[in-house]
Amino acid sequence: MKNMKKLKNLTYVTLAGATAVGVSSCGKYEDGPNFSLRSKKARVVGDWNVKSIGSQVLGVQDIGGVQYGYTINMEFDKNGSVIQTFNYTYGSYSEAYSYAGDWDFSSNKEYLILTMDGYSDTLEIKRLTNKEMWLDDDYTEVDGEIVKLEAL
Repeated sequence: MKNMKKLKNLTYVTLAGATAVGVSSCGKYEDGPNFSLRSKKARVVGDWNVKSIGSQVLGVQDIGGVQYGYTINMEFDKNGSVIQTFNYTYGSYSEAYSYAGDWDFSSNKEYLILTMDGYSDTLEIKRLTNKEMWLDDDYTEVDGEIVKLEAL
């Protein structure tokens, strides 16, 4: 009876290990994650700040007491709407404007499709966690220029 219980436990451990290896090896996105308990949609929905586009880091800087720079924020709604807000600052001058549109996944969920002001943009998802989203625009002169977003 003891041997039977050991065999049963060993079988459970083996199946659990095989399942873990199988799940961890089937990550959809090139830069991860390999496994997530949250759905892809749940990971996209929320407020995001664009941290960088390729090697260009976005943000407002203070140089010699003068504030300058720009930020881009994106708010993804669970119903498929998106608002993209640009904020520019140069000294005492600042300006903000927003675009509203829609977002969706491609059928295989490897691409994020943004439609704003009648223009549609398809971005390859390179990384999608609840804290980071990396998107490749695939249309710049240098392929592989990644737009990195960070959850707010």
